[in-house]
Amino acid sequence: MSNHKPPKARRHRKQQTRHGITRVDHYAWLKDAHWQAVMQAPEKLDGDIREYLEAENAYTEDWLADTETLRGSLFAEMRARIKEDDASVPAADGDFEYYVDYVSGGQHPRYCRSATGGGQVEILLDGDSQAEGEAYFNISGAGHSPDHRLFAYAADRNGSERYAISVDEIGGPQIGATIEGARGDFAWANDSGTLFYTELDENHRPWCVKRHRLGDDPANAQMVYEEKDAGFFVSIGKTQSSRFIEITAHDHTTTEVHLIDADAPDTPPRVVEPRHRDREYSVAHVRFGDGEKLYILTNADGAEDFKIVEAPLEAPGHANWSDVIAHQAGLLIRSMAEFSGNLARLERIDGLPRIIVRDLASGAEHAIEFDEEAYELGLLPGYEFATSSLRFTYSSMTTPRRTFDYDMATRSRVLRKEQEVPSGHDAADYITKRLFAKAADGAMVPISLLARADTPMDGTSPLLLYGYGSYGMSMPASFSTNRLSLVGRGFIYAIAHIRGGTERGYGWYLDGKLDKKPNTFNDFIAAAEYLIASGMASAGRIAIHGGSAGGMLVGAAANMQPDLWGAAVGEVPFVDVLGTMCDKDLPLTPPEWPEWGNPIEDAAAYATIASYSPYDNVAKQDYPPILATAGLTDPRVTYWEPAKWVAKLRHLKTDDNPLLLRTNMEAGHGGASGRFDYLKEVAIVYGFLLKVFGMTD
Repeated sequence: MSNHKPPKARRHRKQQTRHGITRVDHYAWLKDAHWQAVMQAPEKLDGDIREYLEAENAYTEDWLADTETLRGSLFAEMRARIKEDDASVPAADGDFEYYVDYVSGGQHPRYCRSATGGGQVEILLDGDSQAEGEAYFNISGAGHSPDHRLFAYAADRNGSERYAISVDEIGGPQIGATIEGARGDFAWANDSGTLFYTELDENHRPWCVKRHRLGDDPANAQMVYEEKDAGFFVSIGKTQSSRFIEITAHDHTTTEVHLIDADAPDTPPRVVEPRHRDREYSVAHVRFGDGEKLYILTNADGAEDFKIVEAPLEAPGHANWSDVIAHQAGLLIRSMAEFSGNLARLERIDGLPRIIVRDLASGAEHAIEFDEEAYELGLLPGYEFATSSLRFTYSSMTTPRRTFDYDMATRSRVLRKEQEVPSGHDAADYITKRLFAKAADGAMVPISLLARADTPMDGTSPLLLYGYGSYGMSMPASFSTNRLSLVGRGFIYAIAHIRGGTERGYGWYLDGKLDKKPNTFNDFIAAAEYLIASGMASAGRIAIHGGSAGGMLVGAAANMQPDLWGAAVGEVPFVDVLGTMCDKDLPLTPPEWPEWGNPIEDAAAYATIASYSPYDNVAKQDYPPILATAGLTDPRVTYWEPAKWVAKLRHLKTDDNPLLLRTNMEAGHGGASGRFDYLKEVAIVYGFLLKVFGMTD
């Protein structure tokens, strides 16, 4: 226990009135007035703010000092579960096979290739060499040109997610100048001399697509697409067939796709279907026989859980859409992968995923079968289009990740890789359960649970309850080597698949957003109460954990039912929901109004958000021990949100439980970038939890 007093942030009254309601924020000063500059140059942070954040860091380190040996052990065992000289399964593309690997002791990936069928390895990009001398380094996009002569990659060197794109001749020098201020995604035209990329504006939003001719000055890149609506982000990609460059403008509920002929990169983009509020769609270009068309995954025409339609290339608009896979309520189509003769789709029904393969010529379909009670699947797109081979991944909470190549014609599968756990892993040592908690309104909330087979399930064991519940994101019941460090010490690990995600269909998401957002928090609490009622957990022995929007969940649950929790961890927690949604200049605010509501224009949205926003609802009451983390250059959840939350909690809470804030002064939303440095941050969280629950021996 620390002998030092925690830092106390000064209070400076700032008020704002909207819809006749005055909101007072005593800690608004923690937002640097020049935050845009700080994102790009962290050393420009205001001195008073830096002093406060560093004081909080010092206090956190002091409180955790007696866990140093434990954290070292946690780090060592988590690292021992990682195959240090690991490599991805090579993906064939013509005469070459491309893959990513790591060297023993290396923190960052290498991008490599060899001749198909074997041959000398060529290193296209060495991440460890690039990261040398950098406090932070992360690669977003990386890819070779269609003629296999060039290699492009996007690097972030401060955690702000503002990337610089470089193009190298494979085995040779860089081609031209670096493209600065990019989002990190790009696409090659088929001439191998033209690169399309998205650019960030001064408020860190991807607002346009530009076309760069290799060798030209990047300042002369041509504007291809400009998004006028600040509520829409722009991304760039390429169809699996390599036929089209794909520009997507989107918020959280509406999509608009534009296509450019990849063989004619100077031609203007052509819209598939103009945006229509709350209509989402994505496209796949398919060829079979002598024909080609677009397949479109969409929620149009009331298809809440999505359907797949087809459209002619020459007239791809909504008027010409015809159903291929009709909508089926409760069966959510998540994504699709297209090939010259087949279409694979990833679905989710009753919380479980499945893969369906469709023969495009005959329309015949079949499912790929799996055995376990709860598991997770993923589709891995490769480079080849004219192939019958589909690559997918499979894992469960007890089964390490397996990568399969599946022949869609013969229906045979080949295991290409199984995640190795060098220090050893026996699935028989663990049990996993799939449970359902009944929410107050009758909704049945799935829970995935993992424990060692010898862990008492009688309420005496501590239980970590993890949740997210936003943006329609599903929390997979997949394998994690890190969580074994808690489970191996007697924790039960549970994931609450609450509303706001899509585990039970798109309606599950709709029932956890906008004015229905409180369902998310109520589901989480219902999951805890079910585990208590079933005898598996007990009040005060449950730790809650979430990151980003999941951190908002943690903050709301801590306000609503503080007596249930023995500890709370919010990693980069989105806790100042009302303040952020009222600040239209922040990077994510306008695109996120469809998720949370626009409290600037809508009084009802203001009232709803104000009713649950964790920062606004901190009260004079006892709180459990809390650890909050932040990243100084985080453009998603800005550092001042957790800083303000902790400051207000410290001012109002009525207990003596530890309240810790740890800000990574050299990273952003994802924390440390190196694969081993990241484990040190996980060890801090686990060390905190084990100390709180008296399990440090």
